[in-house]
Amino acid sequence: MTKRDEFLASRRGFLGLGIGGLALAAAVQPAAAAKLQTKARIVIIGAGAAGTALVNRLVDRLDGAAITVVDPSAEHRYQPGLSLVAAGLKPASYTQSRTTDWLPKGISYIAEAAAAIDPIAKTVATSGGQTLAYDFLIVAPGLVLDHGAIEGFSLDMVGANGIGALYAGPDYAAKTWQAASAFASSGGVGLFTRPGTEMKCAGAPLKHTFLIEDIATRTAGKGKHEMHYAAHDGALFGVPIVSEKVRMLFKDRGIAAHYSHVLKAVDAGRKIATFATPEGDKEMGYDYLHVVPPQRAPDVIRQSGLSWADKWTDQGWVEVDKQTLRHLRFPDIFALGDVAGVPKGKTAASVKWQVPVVEDHLIAALQGKEGTAAYDGYTSCPLITRVGRAMLVEFDYHNNLKPSFPGIIAPLEELWISWLMKEVALKATYNAMLRGKA
Repeated sequence: MTKRDEFLASRRGFLGLGIGGLALAAAVQPAAAAKLQTKARIVIIGAGAAGTALVNRLVDRLDGAAITVVDPSAEHRYQPGLSLVAAGLKPASYTQSRTTDWLPKGISYIAEAAAAIDPIAKTVATSGGQTLAYDFLIVAPGLVLDHGAIEGFSLDMVGANGIGALYAGPDYAAKTWQAASAFASSGGVGLFTRPGTEMKCAGAPLKHTFLIEDIATRTAGKGKHEMHYAAHDGALFGVPIVSEKVRMLFKDRGIAAHYSHVLKAVDAGRKIATFATPEGDKEMGYDYLHVVPPQRAPDVIRQSGLSWADKWTDQGWVEVDKQTLRHLRFPDIFALGDVAGVPKGKTAASVKWQVPVVEDHLIAALQGKEGTAAYDGYTSCPLITRVGRAMLVEFDYHNNLKPSFPGIIAPLEELWISWLMKEVALKATYNAMLRGKA
């Protein structure tokens, strides 16, 4: 057997083990414990990753609870897949399923938006005029992409005149690839941005930059493209050691970093982007521009009095204890996922570790006890650097690297194994999480 054959055999072996292991983990569960008898009214705002994963776990733990999920979206989005769609590696349908496909039997589902929350009266009003009383409230509506905050920009620009915006959803991610692929073929100046606010999956703008640079080099050839990344502050990533690794990769691949540059306006006709910088506004021309807008809590959260009063005041994230995810002023309220006001944790991988913590404290509260589980800020970012290569970056509140596979997957090396974790295995794990099985 040649070394190439040995390599391919080992790769197939790992892939089979990885997918088999995921299937086994999802299928083999410990013996079910006796359910807790309760008449508690539990309202969950949001049927995204966090709300869906939690409700599936709660129906396995509680008997008699009146659980209601409130979410207006008929479509569930596998958001980690959007970066793959925007690089032409997956179709838009890869990220799409129906919300009801993931919700368990025995609950109430209201396909409306939460219009108001009264934490004193302990009620939620819906956009359809319903009023829901609760004993416990789980706030997990995700966040809002504030595209309107960028002067001159609108979503109908995406896919034309060299403009992309993959965060906006599956169809926009596909349109982003239309613009990015034209740029990759023709060459020119590529300009990649990230907002000054907290954001979901802060590695996604970097992934898109790396992927389009790689595809462009393979397509038109080296030297045909000029790549620029606009960082919102003085670093390329929030974890210093990862930021330094990205800086080195940028240097090796000729990607120019522009620090403390926050996109504020787009002139699509002239193909000019304007950035706010410490020295004043600065204009930069582009042939391809990737727009990532400011991100904020939904208005219903900001108007409810649940947001932090002394931090993130322009963004409105829910005021929770960073370890328990329990509201600091209203102990019958928890926040999960993107909307939670914690220093890290706006990724699907974070949700996987947040949900059991909220479950623990909620079950304990129903028994008149205190929970013991704690969320340490675990966040994971399979940071794609090329088609077929990625770094599996995992860290906590204190910027400590927290590798799940020490000795197997080195967190700061570009590996095909890490690529497979993102491109193949991650969705299986995500789906198991939605079912409450991971």
